[in-house]
Amino acid sequence: MLTRRLPLILPLLALPALIGCSGGKNDEGPPPLSPAALSAVVEQPGVPREALARAVDALFTQDDMGETRAVLVIHDGRIVAERYAPPYHENTRFISWSMAKTVTGVMIGMLVADGRLRLDESVPIPAWQRPGDPRGEITLRQLLQMRSGLRHTEAGNPPYESDEVRMLFLDGRDDMAAYAEAQPLEAEPGRKWEYSTATTVILADLAARALTTSTDPAERRRVVGEYLRTRLFEPLGMKSMVPEYDAAGTLIGGSLIHGSARDWAKFGEFLRNNGAVKGAQLVPSGWIEFMISPNPRNPGYGAQIWLNRPQADDGHIEFPGAAQSVFSMNGHLGQFVVISQSQHVTVVRLGKTEEGKHAPVRLAISRIIQLFPKETQ
Repeated sequence: MLTRRLPLILPLLALPALIGCSGGKNDEGPPPLSPAALSAVVEQPGVPREALARAVDALFTQDDMGETRAVLVIHDGRIVAERYAPPYHENTRFISWSMAKTVTGVMIGMLVADGRLRLDESVPIPAWQRPGDPRGEITLRQLLQMRSGLRHTEAGNPPYESDEVRMLFLDGRDDMAAYAEAQPLEAEPGRKWEYSTATTVILADLAARALTTSTDPAERRRVVGEYLRTRLFEPLGMKSMVPEYDAAGTLIGGSLIHGSARDWAKFGEFLRNNGAVKGAQLVPSGWIEFMISPNPRNPGYGAQIWLNRPQADDGHIEFPGAAQSVFSMNGHLGQFVVISQSQHVTVVRLGKTEEGKHAPVRLAISRIIQLFPKETQ
């Protein structure tokens, strides 16, 4: 009798073991956070602490992030998360790459407010003032919005034929503005959007021309450096900032400003507060509104800053899941300062992620932002 029942009994005996093996990973929940991950977040960040710690940790531990070197999150004006990968720390100066463009854009706004430059007039570039030169029609607004119409090829193939590479490292490196300004038109000014580091160098040259008539490189460096220091960096407490200049004394305003993660966060907060710090309006709030408004040729770009709207070329969104009102400073190899005014949040991510592989990084940043509630009206 027992022999006949064995085929029925044996599966029942194995059932507890099978239950113990099935779905084990799901039942156990997520793995425990490392001490570094949890300690990177303050005790009361305004959102669930562990959720924020995990969202930040993903930027450091997931294989598809490349190399994250620093992450800093500010909410309501205070640092709620800050983490660095060895050997980086709070005093490390990180290269801006194209995040510098936004600094240049703010400096131009200050010069417009000072009456030294005009937004909708042709820009005073001597090489463009010859009779019949169509580049003389290019306005400051068009340069800021990357729709000058100049023949500037960014990130071309092969790289050594790209204008930003030639300008920064090859035949244009000693006088970058002269190289950028020598390029002909390929489209009517205002008609075509084309991202261009060379265009921002033209803006930096215009800043120097607005501040001095001298062509002496040392004098050009001095006046622009003093203007940035006294009008922007010192009022914001950005003590680590080190801008670079070319041999002609032009600020390399499209790509080479160095600063700590905390100072990049301070600049993001300055933008979040519409150009004000501690109650002082350093640049008219209307200028920041202009910078973060979609331009006529690309809804995903404002004026020297990226917007979280569909990009004109392929319709992609920079930070999927984040609000349309989010805007950002984006730099080569995955440098990001991302601002959400409606959530009172600024997120900084600095590191090295190969071009074309930034989507997971942007998604991880978006997940951090989504943890914070939106401001109720």
